[in-house]
Amino acid sequence: MKKLFTFFLLLSGFFLTNQVYSQRIYGALSAGMNLTQVDGDEVYGYRHVGFNIGPSVILPFTRNKKWTITLELLYSRVGSYDKYPDIDTLPRPYYRLNLDYATVPVLVHFVDKNVVAAGVGFSYGQLVDVKEWEHGARTQTTLQGPYKKNDIDVLADVKVRLWQRLWFNFRYAYSMVNIRVREYNNTYKTWDRKQYNNVLTFRFTYVFNEPLYAKTKEKKGK
Repeated sequence: MKKLFTFFLLLSGFFLTNQVYSQRIYGALSAGMNLTQVDGDEVYGYRHVGFNIGPSVILPFTRNKKWTITLELLYSRVGSYDKYPDIDTLPRPYYRLNLDYATVPVLVHFVDKNVVAAGVGFSYGQLVDVKEWEHGARTQTTLQGPYKKNDIDVLADVKVRLWQRLWFNFRYAYSMVNIRVREYNNTYKTWDRKQYNNVLTFRFTYVFNEPLYAKTKEKKGK
């Protein structure tokens, strides 16, 4: 965690001192929400809402700036949530899982006409907090288990410029390795399920030192 915090300070320094790097590196800040589920936990639907926030640096690596590498450091909450449908008592018992990660995504984007950017990449996440409720009561889940401390995701990402340096961003992330193996049982059998984070992210990104792209119209001569 100390290494991630140090990296956060270094990353923040990039856009706080953007005049030094203004010709090559862009600094940005993103904030929004995650809609998530955990595949394999017997709870279905993107019903869990969490935050997604953090700084990033964007490095164009071609002369026309159509290809970029983006490096981010995010604080992201994912998990699972559902109310038990077969119980009519009020308040209705529920299941909730909150997994807080410090994540480092790395993506490659293709930028089309400075309006739309599409990219793919990977992210490494370190679990920094976990809370779980079953039937409305807290469980004994801690950072020591049963959820793994690390999560590696594959990413697909689309950004659309809304106005000048402000972008809207949609991202899909899915765990490449399971975050937990849980045993379930009923009257007749016992079985194991591997669990994976399944995340939809909607957020806004502001790029601090990106060149302003004004729309110009050619004047027709008389």
